[in-house]
Amino acid sequence: MGEKAIKEKEQIVSNIVESIKNSQSCIVVNYKGLTVAEDTELRSKFREAGVEYKVLKNTMVRRAAAQIGNMEMFDDVNLVGANAFAFGVNDPVAPAKIVKDFAKTHPKLELKMGYVEGEYYDADKLMALANIPSREELIAKLLGSLKAPMSNFVYLLSAVADKKQADEPAAEAAPVTEE
Repeated sequence: MGEKAIKEKEQIVSNIVESIKNSQSCIVVNYKGLTVAEDTELRSKFREAGVEYKVLKNTMVRRAAAQIGNMEMFDDVNLVGANAFAFGVNDPVAPAKIVKDFAKTHPKLELKMGYVEGEYYDADKLMALANIPSREELIAKLLGSLKAPMSNFVYLLSAVADKKQADEPAAEAAPVTEE
């Protein structure tokens, strides 16, 4: 192998190391069987969510993982076949959620494994993680739960005030008799 090729591969490995270090999660998917249009659609969804999506050579990822250390999940057993890597930079769960949703209509896309915030996840654990509502959804549910009792209380006060107003005119309309 020529010196130029070695330097190119070292640069590729260096870029993968940076992607891994700069991300909160990395999801490995088997994309074999997707059409170019489907893969382009998937890339678009990842881009919208701020997720880096790359098709990388397994050997290069293994080398990068070895440089980082403590990333045994990127071994010869897990990294076989046509793999693509989705790096969650801002939201660690976004890649898994996107893959889960996309796989509903494109069953050839297979979620294989990954890591989230330094912890290894197999496909089942990633699917369970993807099913958890997002932080924004949880906050909205909490606010809705807090709002309901307050709304009911305001409704109750309004009903009491309306009833009181309805009773007062009736009392004023009754003739007063003096005896």
